[in-house]
Amino acid sequence: MTSVAPEDSVVPRELQYKVLVIGEYGVGKTAIIQRYTKGHFSPNYKLTIGVDFAVKTLTWDAKTKIHLQLWDIAGHERFGQLTRVYYKYAVAALVVFDLTRASTLDAVAKWVRDVREKVQASTGDCSNSSVPVVVLANKCDMAPVTGEADQRIHANNIDQFCRKHSIDAWFLTSAKEDINIESTMRWLVGHILSVRGRGAVQTAPPPIASIKTLAAAAVADPPIKPASYCCR
Repeated sequence: MTSVAPEDSVVPRELQYKVLVIGEYGVGKTAIIQRYTKGHFSPNYKLTIGVDFAVKTLTWDAKTKIHLQLWDIAGHERFGQLTRVYYKYAVAALVVFDLTRASTLDAVAKWVRDVREKVQASTGDCSNSSVPVVVLANKCDMAPVTGEADQRIHANNIDQFCRKHSIDAWFLTSAKEDINIESTMRWLVGHILSVRGRGAVQTAPPPIASIKTLAAAAVADPPIKPASYCCR
């Protein structure tokens, strides 16, 4: 007679995913990783030299455990050639920009192009040319330094940017105030599982953001919704 093990005794499968966290220097990449993996924030992070990484283990469901490796890639140009070797085996990328510095949004296109080219080249697998990319509009708790209209980044501008560059989704985040960090990572993991076909995991798009100026997110009444979805 064949015995059947009780459902709660099933050993969960373990998956390991490498996710790049990239963007210009000073946009908050290290702060986001530390907030997510360790649950704390420091205003005094040092400039990342080369590459660093942290791991967080998630119990996705009763049958799946995920080890998420977050690779913190230095954003300064002088480390560019050094850090590209660490793109190998990445399954997704978070591209971070600073809502108080419009130039860092302009640089997102360079980082997106870079990760799509380098991940494909490092693996030799053409399928990786469509590696999932999610943009994080970080420091949503802060207003622009000058407060002038031409310094503000609007949600509809980010929507248009994401559609133009075929970015999977974007989220407003704040490592300092712990805004959308956990939900962003949860969405990303679900999306990775869906894209890679590891089980029937569905990912619902985040809600569309208001087209109000993002600079007013911390003080607006009502506040801007926390995330925006861009067309795949």
